[in-house]
Amino acid sequence: MSGTQREKKSRWLPLESNPQVMSDYIHKLGVSQDWAYTDVFGLDSEILSMIPQPVKAVILLFPITDNYERDSKEEVNKIQEIGQEVSPNVMFFKQTISNACGTIGLLHSLASNTDAIPIDEGPLKRLLDISKNLTSDERAKVLEEDQELAEAHKSSASSGQTSASLNYRTPSEDEVVNLHFATFIEKDGSIYELDGRKPFPINHGPCKNLLEDSARLIKKFMERDPENYQFTVIALTPKQG
Repeated sequence: MSGTQREKKSRWLPLESNPQVMSDYIHKLGVSQDWAYTDVFGLDSEILSMIPQPVKAVILLFPITDNYERDSKEEVNKIQEIGQEVSPNVMFFKQTISNACGTIGLLHSLASNTDAIPIDEGPLKRLLDISKNLTSDERAKVLEEDQELAEAHKSSASSGQTSASLNYRTPSEDEVVNLHFATFIEKDGSIYELDGRKPFPINHGPCKNLLEDSARLIKKFMERDPENYQFTVIALTPKQG
């Protein structure tokens, strides 16, 4: 593989936080049309009650700030010191491709939910089947070399540029992006934060209601940087209408 080919694989066009673009993306990859992403417009109980159930994943787009980096480092260091329990049924991908956090976020919303969300034969199912018994580092390598998924990501990221009327905007491939996607899922009774920039999943404890428990954690992100409004919350739910 030439250096030019490696460079192309190491940087993707950022994926915007547009539920329609995200849903079209996963449906083209073979995910059941019965499931789709939807905006979560607030974190209070009344608004959360309007979201279709069951919610299988919650995706957060948030700003990477100095406060976040400080707290994230402390959290990781603490877990490395005292340890944590992680269900073997959680599939985690490290992010080694620049600007790929959108696709990593979608992968994290689906990979541990294949028992509930059907995925037809295609590049996504092949990736998940190959990655099932690999380490997170090995999964990252497989993703780096997956040209089919890279092309699907590029197509979906580019399609988002037509959504200006909805106030969504896709940054250019070379633009410095300080926003990042993380995903919350429930597995075997616990809520997990899956963030490809971190070395492992974060077990945040018992989970009774994924949407409500995710909202509680997301509020902490917002409270950390109260003057920053660059937060978007999206849920993976049964498709309505």
